[in-house]
This record gives sequence, C-alpha cells and structure tokens, in this order.
Amino acid sequence: MATFQTTTAQPTHVGSSVAGRITEMMQSFAMWNDTRKTRNALSKLTTRELEDIGLTPSDIHNL
Repeated sequence: MATFQTTTAQPTHVGSSVAGRITEMMQSFAMWNDTRKTRNALSKLTTRELEDIGLTPSDIHNL
C-alpha cells in the first residue's frame, strides 16, 4: 500500500509572519471592541453618576 504526504511545509518566516499579523489584527479588534463597549456603557450614565467615578461626559470620547 502506498502513502502520500498531503501537506507541504511552509517556510517558518512566512507562516509566523502571517500568524503574527492575524494575531495583531485580532488583538486590535478586541481592544477596539472593549473601548466601544466601555463608551456605550458610560454613555448610559447620568452626569451625576459619571462625577461619582471622576469623569465628565466629554471624558467618554477621550477613552
């Protein structure tokens, strides 16, 4: 019975470069999404509630 290798090895520098870029993109997206969620949550608070945590409404957009 004959067997065949069906996968080919990729050069390490190419694979790691692509994987690194994908990881970097995923991390960037996660940070953007966390910031978006935080801004949305803070936007729902009243001015008084924001003052209690040391923020003003204009601080929300500077996150």
